[in-house]
Amino acid sequence: MRQEELKAAGQKSEAQVQAGEDKSPGTPRTLLPGQTTIGVLGGGQLGRMMALDGIAMGYRFVALDPAADAPCGQVTPQITAAYNDRDAARELAQRADVITYEFENVDAGVAALLTEESYVPQGSALLYTTQHRLREKAAIEAAGVPVAPYRKVGSLAELTAAADELGLPCVLKTATGGYDGKGQAVIRQQDELEAAFRQVVPGAAEGAEAPELVLEKFVKFQCEISVIAARSASGEVKSFPPAENIHVNNILHLSIVPARVAEEIRQRACELAERLVTGLDAVGLLAVEMFVTEDGELFVNELAPRPHNSGHYTMDACATSQFEQHIRAICNLPLGDTSLLTPVVMVNVLGQHLDGVIERTGQADGAAGKLGVAPKLHIYGKTESKTGRKMGHINLLCKDTGDGLSWVEQTNLWRN
Repeated sequence: MRQEELKAAGQKSEAQVQAGEDKSPGTPRTLLPGQTTIGVLGGGQLGRMMALDGIAMGYRFVALDPAADAPCGQVTPQITAAYNDRDAARELAQRADVITYEFENVDAGVAALLTEESYVPQGSALLYTTQHRLREKAAIEAAGVPVAPYRKVGSLAELTAAADELGLPCVLKTATGGYDGKGQAVIRQQDELEAAFRQVVPGAAEGAEAPELVLEKFVKFQCEISVIAARSASGEVKSFPPAENIHVNNILHLSIVPARVAEEIRQRACELAERLVTGLDAVGLLAVEMFVTEDGELFVNELAPRPHNSGHYTMDACATSQFEQHIRAICNLPLGDTSLLTPVVMVNVLGQHLDGVIERTGQADGAAGKLGVAPKLHIYGKTESKTGRKMGHINLLCKDTGDGLSWVEQTNLWRN
């Protein structure tokens, strides 16, 4: 469909994006393999894995990313330009029949331009919501889903007052940006308030106004789980089995599926995720991270409107991967079967693990044979390996998740 028809579909201006307004992308369009080019805003590992699944289905791809040798650009054509480059965004719109994104921190002006000049079934309202933690929490509550108690904070004085109201411990976070533990600080005692404020807002003086922050009451939880839910452009909804997630230094280390919680909790988690993906009119994937308390309550922590690290297990352990499902959703194909075919443990490969993991692939794996585990390695193709940077992951297919966890322990690679 060309520009005149796309504009007629009723897309929004940048001002409407910033005001939180959103118009539907119009009548859902079924975009078939062999006839469709998918544009991906972002060229990281999520775009790469999406493209690999989509290419196998018969779709073409083009990515926009500022890195010259981006992971997605290694397997698809790439436009190399900054994310806020309007000319590059227009080129992406011209070369693609449909556009999606692999990360949510998309420039608002570019998002508005793309929804005006191309077909973006995900729209931009959900981006606007999930780019800001306070808006996100309000939207979750509006859908009738519980979140941990929180307060808006804009200064050290407001932080002190909010901490008195919520009680300690609490977690201070920036309202925008931040991931893998960046842009946040845990506060356990009253005398840590000022240090936490200065950590999250570097250079801020006492009493000075800060960018919008959010203070969240620390939820005493039994474990963290996440559910990846999908909704197609025509409204079909399916969710994947919940993953139990274990973090180390605020970075996801392990995802364990089935999650080691009661079946009733797993079912309720899927229901909440499906309520959110429907209530937010999302198209594509919505990752819903939740806390499970000791008495079985569920509190939603964060949302991500895209494929998610905790859904990587689906690539080898489910009838349909999260990446194929995302493509099906935005192209308005029937959603795929989300059944779990085998228990699985996903372990992230960070920069400090990469050399050892690669070396191990050339050796006989006695531990895997003994435990009955099948390791499936996925490397992302990033040009620079850094400590703490996600460079790949391994899906450990097993008869019991305890065997997969034993394999991780016995390899001795994840102790640093």
